Amino acid sequence: MSCHHFTHAILRTPGRSVVGGLHAGGGPRPDYDAVLREHAAYADALRAAGLTIDILDPIEAFPDSIFVEDPALVFGEGAILLNPGADTRRGEVEEIAPALHRHFGDLHRVTEGYADGGDVMVTPDRVLIGLSARTDAVGAQALVEVLGRLGRKAEVVDPPREALHLKTIATLIDEETILTTPAGAASGLFAGFRTIVLDADEAPAANALRINETLLLSDGFPRIAERLDREGYRLKLLDTAHVARIDAGLSCMSLRWNAAQASR
Repeated sequence: MSCHHFTHAILRTPGRSVVGGLHAGGGPRPDYDAVLREHAAYADALRAAGLTIDILDPIEAFPDSIFVEDPALVFGEGAILLNPGADTRRGEVEEIAPALHRHFGDLHRVTEGYADGGDVMVTPDRVLIGLSARTDAVGAQALVEVLGRLGRKAEVVDPPREALHLKTIATLIDEETILTTPAGAASGLFAGFRTIVLDADEAPAANALRINETLLLSDGFPRIAERLDREGYRLKLLDTAHVARIDAGLSCMSLRWNAAQASR
């Protein structure tokens, strides 16, 4: 089945509290108006790629709630409520549940351990679940079992320790190709895939997002953009400079699914 054919997406408008979102490294905090502009451009890019999108209202009580991919997973076959590893984000699960109910009806849940959607990579033959500071072994195994109920085979993997999430260091950009950092390439996690390895100083570009025929890529990384363009990918470059200041990128700002895969 295609991993990149989507018809719908859920997003959430950032609240003003987003400037206080989780922030592992040093450096400046984001500017709210800049995050709002980046998010609006992202929504426009998804629409241009052919998606029907549902944009939820901001939630000031949860600064990181713009990143809807972490508290939930969606597939055409159904939706899964997760249990985020950061204690400040666990309340986001119940906040997003009503929107998922509107689209999917009954929801599956991970109720043991911790699991973040940023650690979940869908590939053609299996779902990879990365262990991290946000996804533990108990939560990963619980997610394997829930995915099985949706008919999805899953495998737990152990990314390099410096990775915040699995998708911080790697993206499936077509059915057989992984865009990844040097550490991701050296990890052996992606055996059997063709890999495109980023230069170390362009490592943040590893969090890209393929939507139908378009590959969304953070701008400011000219070498990888030139290579991907040369290889025939249809690129859409997006400014994520302020979103990146709160440890995030392109994949985490939406939940995407193909309604044609819904269970009959």
